[in-house]
Amino acid sequence: MGHIVVRNLRKEYIDRRRRKRGSKKPDECIGNCVLVLDDISLEFQNGEMICILGPSGCGKSTMLRILAGFDSASSGTVLINGKPVNGPSSDNIFVFQHSSLFPWMTVRQNVELGLRHMEDKADMNEQIQEYIEMVELDGFENRYPYQLSGGMQRRAELARALAVNPDILFMDEPFSGLDFLTHLKMREEVVNMHQFIGKTVVLVTHDVDDALLMGDRIVVLSERPAHLKLARELDFPRPRNYEKMPELNGLRNELFFILGVNYAI
Repeated sequence: MGHIVVRNLRKEYIDRRRRKRGSKKPDECIGNCVLVLDDISLEFQNGEMICILGPSGCGKSTMLRILAGFDSASSGTVLINGKPVNGPSSDNIFVFQHSSLFPWMTVRQNVELGLRHMEDKADMNEQIQEYIEMVELDGFENRYPYQLSGGMQRRAELARALAVNPDILFMDEPFSGLDFLTHLKMREEVVNMHQFIGKTVVLVTHDVDDALLMGDRIVVLSERPAHLKLARELDFPRPRNYEKMPELNGLRNELFFILGVNYAI
C-alpha cells in the first residue's frame, strides 16, 4: 500500500553561524530563518504516479526527502498508510538525482543488494534476472557502471529499486543529465513499469511534458517559500499526445503560465 497524506507541512532552515566570532556564550547563534515550504496539504492515493513541478530552488526535492523520511518537517505531519513518517523505511525506496550505483559492483550485484537476505538462492537469482530484463539490461548483467551509458545506469538503478518490491518509489529528477532521446525512452519505460507493477510513484521534475505525459496527478509549487499552486488529477487516457488532445494542451499552456512562462515553447 502507498497512501500518502500531507497535512500543513512547513519547513524552515536557519542560515546561521553557531556563535559570533569572539563570543564566550556557547549557546549563542545568529542568522535568519529561511522558510522553504509553507503550509502544504496533499493526499496521494495508492498506486498513483504523482509528478511534482515547481521553479528551480522552490523546495521540491526538500519535500520529497521529507515524504521519504530523509529530512524532517519543522511542523505538520506526513502519514504513509496511516502511520507518521519518522525516518526512512525499507518499504519505500528513493532514487536519487545523481547515480548511486556502487561502482565496484556489477549490474547484477547492484540489483542483488535488496534481495541478499533471501534463503532460496534459485528464487533470488530468478528475481534478479526478472528485474534486469524488465529494464532491458539482459546481456549487461556482468558490466560495471563505468561500462554503461547514462541511460543504462538509470535503468540499473530502477531495477535495483524495484527488486525490493517497495510500496512507494520516490524519484528525484530521474532523467537529469540524459540526452534528449534517452530521456524520452526512459520516460516511456517508467510509465510502462508503473502500469505493470501498480506501485505509488512520487517523482520530482522540471519538465512540464514529463508531468503531463506520465502523471496520474500533478502538483505545482510556487516560488520559495513554496505553497501549493495547483494539485490536479489527470484522467486523460494513455498514450497521451498534447498535440492531439486540446484539453491536455490547454492544461500544458496553463502550467507554463503558472510557472512564469507566458507561452509554451
